[in-house]
Amino acid sequence: MPKPITLLLLFCLLSGCTPPAELDQQLYIWQRQWRPSHAEALQQTRKTFSQLRVLALQYHPQAGWSAARPDLALLRADGRPLVAVVRLDGRLPEQPAEVIRRSLALLDDWRRAGLPLVGLELDHDAGTAQLAHYRQLLTALHQQLPKGIRLSITALPAWLDSPELPALLGSVQQSVLQVHAVQRASQGLFDAAQARQWAERWSRQSQTPFLLALPAYSVALLDEAGRRPLIEAEAPLDNRAPRRELRSDPHAMALLLRQLREQPPPHLQGLIWFRLPLADDRRSWPLATLLAVARGEALQPQGELQVHSENGLSQLSLYNRGNLPWLLPTRLQLPASQCSAADGLRHFHLQREPTQLLFIRKQPAELRPGSRLALGWARCAVINQGGWNAQP
Repeated sequence: MPKPITLLLLFCLLSGCTPPAELDQQLYIWQRQWRPSHAEALQQTRKTFSQLRVLALQYHPQAGWSAARPDLALLRADGRPLVAVVRLDGRLPEQPAEVIRRSLALLDDWRRAGLPLVGLELDHDAGTAQLAHYRQLLTALHQQLPKGIRLSITALPAWLDSPELPALLGSVQQSVLQVHAVQRASQGLFDAAQARQWAERWSRQSQTPFLLALPAYSVALLDEAGRRPLIEAEAPLDNRAPRRELRSDPHAMALLLRQLREQPPPHLQGLIWFRLPLADDRRSWPLATLLAVARGEALQPQGELQVHSENGLSQLSLYNRGNLPWLLPTRLQLPASQCSAADGLRHFHLQREPTQLLFIRKQPAELRPGSRLALGWARCAVINQGGWNAQP
């Protein structure tokens, strides 16, 4: 079936309208330790995301410097243009020259490894009062970068009201406006309407190209009475405080992308998704969801019942063929007769009836795209797989 964007382009060609802009789309890779699942994830994203921005080095005032461990051989084989990201937590280091020295050493290592390096990005959540100081560091770093290496920064909407912003943006070749996790956690993770407004304002301030960083993940807010809320990301916290999920909604993101394609703000060069999801990530969107949103495809789960029979024993499982997580049905009816034995597994309790097997969900759970879940087993003379019925 043709993609929605393809159909719209065809309509525009026939009618003479102006087709929507095809915004460049890129990916952050933020895992500090790389795993074998990176290879498959990179392979599946090659046709959709043009460039990779990879966490390479991090500084924290208490912990000092630490290096991420990306698989350089895998990145070299992937071949897409790379931007090395240096994350600076908290306040800037007291010795800015050390930032420059380590950044240049990182670039040298990656270039000697044969990586297609095109840029360096500093990721620093500077307070507005520190922007002038930050600009001095960026100016000095820019002057020492090797030829052909572009300097970019992540940027915050809070900087929009600072008189230092024009000079700051003038010291780099590109900025990445982050529009997620930039407000109080109690206000949520992401607001599409607010993100669009920030992008419009940023386009009026910036005379250099900028990209919009969008979230493809969720976090949990742990609210302990009388204490500052804790944020739980991929690593689970050993805490029994009430959890509130803060999610980025794929449908809202798809609408925002459609709006940006139809009316892109001036100087908007593209989008960057945070972050590359791996199969075992707990809080990232499934990769199938991210790819569908980025490509402008229809979003929907597609659950199906699968039956594998051998020697009179039927193994029953559920499979999600769609691109959104599938909320497991509360009740699933499977026409079956002459059953000598049957049972539900893990998530489902079985209630046997004369003409059907009735599986009742024990508690809410989701099945991610491309995932399979054991439903139960049965020894029945007749199972009508095509007659199954699921109730939300």
